[in-house]
Amino acid sequence: MLPGPLTFARNERAHVTGYNNCRNSKLAVSSASRKSPKYHSAEAERRLAYFKERREQIVSTICDLVEIESPSDNKVAVDRVAEAVAEKFSRLGGEIRFHRAKDFGSHLQVNFGGRSAKPVLLLGHYDTVYALGTLATMPCRVAGNKLTGPGVLDMKSGIALMLHALAALQEWHKGGLLRPVTVLLVSDEEVGSSSSRAITEALAKRAAAVLVLEPSYGREGAVKTARKGVGDYLLKVTGKAAHAGLDFKKGVNAIRELARQIEKVSGFTDLKKGLTVNVGVVSGGSRTNVVPAQAEAQIDVRIARLKDAAGIDKKMRRLRPFNGQCKIEIGGGINRPPMERTAGVAALYVQAAAIARELGWKLGEAAVGGGSDGNFTAGLGIPTLDGLGGVGDGAHATHEHILISELPRRAALIAGLIERA
Repeated sequence: MLPGPLTFARNERAHVTGYNNCRNSKLAVSSASRKSPKYHSAEAERRLAYFKERREQIVSTICDLVEIESPSDNKVAVDRVAEAVAEKFSRLGGEIRFHRAKDFGSHLQVNFGGRSAKPVLLLGHYDTVYALGTLATMPCRVAGNKLTGPGVLDMKSGIALMLHALAALQEWHKGGLLRPVTVLLVSDEEVGSSSSRAITEALAKRAAAVLVLEPSYGREGAVKTARKGVGDYLLKVTGKAAHAGLDFKKGVNAIRELARQIEKVSGFTDLKKGLTVNVGVVSGGSRTNVVPAQAEAQIDVRIARLKDAAGIDKKMRRLRPFNGQCKIEIGGGINRPPMERTAGVAALYVQAAAIARELGWKLGEAAVGGGSDGNFTAGLGIPTLDGLGGVGDGAHATHEHILISELPRRAALIAGLIERA
C-alpha cells in the first residue's frame, strides 16, 4: 500500500537560520528520522563512499555555477551560465541542444543514450532571482557545513548533483548508462516559465518519469510529492477624477471601489480545500487632493486541486462593480496546475524512500505551497518527484545556503533514481 496523502499547512518555508573559504512556509512533512535501518547493502555503502570521496569536487562544481550570476531578466548573463553548464554536460558525452528564446536566456536540453527505450527527464533551471552584482555582498563560500551564495540552493546545487550523479553512473556502468536520460534546464522558471513550458511538456510526454532537482524541503531533506497550483490576476478599477475640494461629488473614487473588491476576493479563500487568495500589491491615485480615477490590485491564487481551478477563475471573472459608475477589468489566470500526489507520484516516492533506506536514512515527503516546472509535468499525468536537489535553507534570501554534508547521499539518491524510476 502506498503512503497516504499529505496535507497543506499555511506556509511553505521553514526559516532556519559549513572547509574553509570556497576557492578563496511551514507545510506538513512526514516523519524523516535520521536513524539508520538495520541493514543496507554493501553496494549502497560503496556508492555513498564514492560521493563522500568526491564531496569537494561537487562543492567546486557548485561554486563554478554560483559565480556565474544569472538573473532571469538578463538574457546575456543567463546565456553565459547556459554555455558553461552545456560545456560540463558535453564533457560527459551528452548531446547538446539549445532552445533559443527571444526575451529570455536559452533553454538547455542534453540527451544521453542508454539501453532501454524511455528516458528519465532530469528537470531544473539556472536562472535566479538575484540581480547582477549580488556576489559582491553574498559570495560563494564555505562556512563550516554551509555553502552560501546567490542561487546555491535554488538551484545550482541541483545542477551540480545532476552532473556528478551522471558521471558516477557512467563510471559504474563502464562508460554508458542503463537507460536514456534527458536533461532540461530552463532560463525562466523564476518568472513563470512562459517561454519554456511547451518544451518542458513536450519532453515530459516522452519520459517514463520526471525527476525535479529543485531544493528539498527543510533540513531533513524531504522530497516534494505535492505542490499547489499558482494563478496571478490583475484587477483594475476605473472611476472618475475630480478635485477633492471643489468637485468632490463629481468624482468616482476608484480606490474605494477597489477596497470593496479586495474584501470580496479575499473571501474566496477556502483553507479546507487548500485554496488561498492573496492581494499582494495595491496601487492607485495620484495626489491626495484628487479623487482617484485609477486603482489596481495584483492577486496571487493558490490551489491544491486541479478541479478547483475553473471555479476560482469563474469567481474572479464574474466580479462586478459595487458602484455602477466604476468599471472593473480582470486579467490573468491560473498559470501552473497543481502537482497532486497521484499514484504515479507516490510510487516514485516509494522508490526514492527504498533507495534512501539502503543508503542509511529515512526519506520524508512534503506538500508545499510554491510551484515549480514539476507542476507542468505532473499535470500531464507523468510520474514526477520534486525536491531532489540540495538540502539547506534561505532560498531567495541573503542567508541562502546548502548543507555540504548532505551532498554525497543526495547524489547517491539521484543516481539510484535515474536507474530505477
